Amino acid sequence: MKKLLIIDDAAFMRLAIRNMLLNYEIEISGEAADGAIGVEMYKQLRPDVVTMDITMPKMSGLEALKAIKAFDPQAKVIMVSAMGQERIVKEAIISGAKTFIVKPFKEEHLYQTICKVLGI
Repeated sequence: MKKLLIIDDAAFMRLAIRNMLLNYEIEISGEAADGAIGVEMYKQLRPDVVTMDITMPKMSGLEALKAIKAFDPQAKVIMVSAMGQERIVKEAIISGAKTFIVKPFKEEHLYQTICKVLGI
């Protein structure tokens, strides 16, 4: 079973992602409410894939992405973005994010994107 780490400051978004993936062979190995905690959890849990919000307190998703990629160049990170953040999304892709999902999104799109990133 593949492991997913959810990094998002919005508790409702973490819950939504968790609930969307209940029926799939994906284990939620952890959740973090900001980028700094997310980076530490990544180092401890070594998940197969990460969903990461862009706008968060303490450490942005972009900063956290760079820290995770510095720790593990093979890390698979999917950025989760609201509309209007195209410039930041482009920077995230350049910085090593595999792809991005625009909020709001549907369960099927989330699952298909995770599968594509994992190559399953």
